This record gives sequence, C-alpha cells and structure tokens, in this order.
Amino acid sequence: MEHFTIATIAEQSPDFRRVLWTGEHSQLVIMTIPEGGEIGEEVHEDVDQILTFVSGVGEARVAGSKRKVVSGDLVVVPAGTKHNFVNTGPNPLVLYTVYGPAEHADKAVHRTKEEADAAEEAGKDEPPTG
Repeated sequence: MEHFTIATIAEQSPDFRRVLWTGEHSQLVIMTIPEGGEIGEEVHEDVDQILTFVSGVGEARVAGSKRKVVSGDLVVVPAGTKHNFVNTGPNPLVLYTVYGPAEHADKAVHRTKEEADAAEEAGKDEPPTG
C-alpha cells in the first residue's frame, strides 16, 4: 500500500514536477507552478488527466474555455484535449494530478519548467512501458 498526505506533500515540494507513484495504469504527480508561471499548452493524446488544486490561484485553459481555479478545485482533462494551467496569483499554484496511463518517467523530479521541458525534448521523461 502507498499512502500520501497529499496536500501536505504537495505544499512542501518546491519542484515544478515530482512523480510520487507510478502504477500499471496510472501515475500520481505533484506540481508547483511559480508566480507568473504555467504548465505550458499541451495535449496528451492517449492520457486522461485529473488535477486537484491544493493552494494558490490560477486559470484553467481547457479546450478553448477558461476558468479560475483555487484550492479544492478539480479539473478533468480527457485524452486528446488541448490544455494549460497558469498561475495568476502572487503565490505558487500547487496541485496534484493523476495521469491514466502514466505520462512521465517513474520517480522523475524536475525542479523547474525549463528542466522538465529539456528532459522531455531529450527523451529522458518517457513513461515506463509494460
């Protein structure tokens, strides 16, 4: 069994992205988007994503729609949907997300968005294959 006090763990992580757990069909990741930062517009062709916001204020941009997100909000992004999440507040936007199936390398830690982007471009952030 894996057990996480997820809001606390997410709040304590300064990393842009940290993979906490990877299973055969899903993956748990925490993210901290700095003030003025964003995840970056993207599409996961074969991966559903569920994001739960722990703290901060941001904007969800999903399939051409925009909506404010705050602590306690949950956003579902179906596979194949263009999306981005932007920090619009003065503090970090902290969230945890579940990907189904996994989207990132098991145990990956990317301290910044730039580091995450570089790992993806270099092919060093590939999900495990079963």
